[in-house]
Amino acid sequence: MSEVKISAKDVKKLRDMTGAGMMDCKKALTEAEGDFDAAVDILRKKGQKLSAKRAEREAKEGVVVAMVNDSKDHGVVIRLSCETDFVAKNEEFVKFAEDLARLAIDKKPSDKDELLALPYNNITVGEAITEQVGKIGEKIELASYKYLSSELVVSYIHHGNRAGVVVGLNKTGDKAEEAGKFAAMQITAMRPIAVDKENVDADIVAKEIEIGKEQARAEGKPEAILEKIAMGKLNKFYQEATLLNQAFISDQKTSVKQYLQSMEPGLTVTDFCHLENG
Repeated sequence: MSEVKISAKDVKKLRDMTGAGMMDCKKALTEAEGDFDAAVDILRKKGQKLSAKRAEREAKEGVVVAMVNDSKDHGVVIRLSCETDFVAKNEEFVKFAEDLARLAIDKKPSDKDELLALPYNNITVGEAITEQVGKIGEKIELASYKYLSSELVVSYIHHGNRAGVVVGLNKTGDKAEEAGKFAAMQITAMRPIAVDKENVDADIVAKEIEIGKEQARAEGKPEAILEKIAMGKLNKFYQEATLLNQAFISDQKTSVKQYLQSMEPGLTVTDFCHLENG
């Protein structure tokens, strides 16, 4: 069988299709005997091998994309990670992350695995990420994905896609949306672990109470009052770690709960999702 001649035009076509290097495209086309679909599969397999080879590398850089739908009643936040800041700032990489967020907005997958299994340009999202590994030469992964729905959902992206938030509120309208933006900035700056004290995981509460008791015991306090002291410390913890009870960053004398009420009576945050690099 005579060897199939691979033209420069064919190599360029495959490069345009896949974004892979010229030599990689030529080798893949040669191996596939000019069959473009087979060549794409070969390049994808190369990406899979590269992905496995780099699996132990840390991917602490990346982009966070927060996005809401046109009706502003549901939103997503995703983190697409990579190894270097250089890749994280690449326009094509950012656009790919934004495409995944739009797909999630449209299809509403319940978790990361469902998002990875969704169709994307005739392959799955997971396969598309593997292709990016082969193309870019770094470990790339969908590190996190969160979905949120509410009466109103507001998104916020901080500091060049290094952090993102979606916030759910119980009311709609311009004032609620403005308040949601400030609440999102609060979350980015102060990193609350829950909306309010009743939303804090029971294991965390138990741990904080035990820590409070140990601290009081170390200070020589009587055993009879350790529980009371620990509960006081727990309330302090709630003020620092739950969104509605935190001091509002724009006015330290006001809590976030009070700020929301000042914007519109009855307004509150129902839930939030916050992701950041690192």
